[in-house]
Amino acid sequence: MSTQIKKIGVMTSGGDAPGMNAAIRAVVRTGLSYGMEVVGIKNGFKGLLAGDIIPFKSSNVSDIIQRGGTILQTARCKEFMEREYQERGADMCRVFGIEGLVVIGGDGSFQGAEKLANLGINTIGIPGTIDLDIACTRYTIGFDTAVNTAMDAINKILDTSSSHSRCSIVEVMGRHAGYIALWCGIATGAEIVLIPEEDRRTNDDIIKSIVENRNRGKKHFLIVVAEGVGNCQELAQAIEHITGIESRVSVLGHLQRGGAPTALDRMHASLMGIYAVDLLAQGKAKRIVGYDNGQYVDYDINEALQMKKDINELRLRAVQILSIK
Repeated sequence: MSTQIKKIGVMTSGGDAPGMNAAIRAVVRTGLSYGMEVVGIKNGFKGLLAGDIIPFKSSNVSDIIQRGGTILQTARCKEFMEREYQERGADMCRVFGIEGLVVIGGDGSFQGAEKLANLGINTIGIPGTIDLDIACTRYTIGFDTAVNTAMDAINKILDTSSSHSRCSIVEVMGRHAGYIALWCGIATGAEIVLIPEEDRRTNDDIIKSIVENRNRGKKHFLIVVAEGVGNCQELAQAIEHITGIESRVSVLGHLQRGGAPTALDRMHASLMGIYAVDLLAQGKAKRIVGYDNGQYVDYDINEALQMKKDINELRLRAVQILSIK
């Protein structure tokens, strides 16, 4: 195999996600198989600006596929929103001879990648975010692990909720997207799921639903809330005050970001990493890798950032239908 690109870089940016290490491994080893030099950029765009760049050999990515987090570490870089810093980032790529750059991250990371692409750096994005909130792809690296981690925690909470006939309110991650909450709600039998994309139900609506289920013989209750909805403590107090049902809030938080990635995350991350380097080897740039209908695909980065993603109506109905006792 031959290619005109001689040197590529890889970085992880924004929030970490299980499976990022598998993607890094795939990018490094695929690049080396093409005869490219490969470097890792530590701490995302912040590390790029600082020149925190290290050479990678195949041995550098041994025994990392099973690890959560990212060996390249990650950071958010507000400065990169400014033109001056974008130009400095592009200049740093040229100083180090980086002709192609793979950025693993979410929407904010892709906006930074877009700026570099517009400044002449061959850039490919790989979707790595547990929130599944990137519109151009049906799968993002880390989502499956995050959902399974949250589901396991909720199962444990339900054990004690059942023992004490409680109402358990569990907050999962998802500031602007409710996919984790929705999947966890269906998978754990939640009575109610609250997500940012849906009009917020009033406390009275929620309490009425709980009372109706209690009247049918339900002994304990589960409400899953995406963090972007908020007000979990207020809701718990209202439920307990009006119904007399002991109510407790559990915030899972960054527990969901950690842990060994599932097989699904490792597989998608590995194949997306290969696909990204293949695109660079073919002379393509300014692309985002996606997954759709069983195939790995790619989109123009500007087009991808303009896409909007909707919640599947069937999944919303599933919560309502399956929660009725």
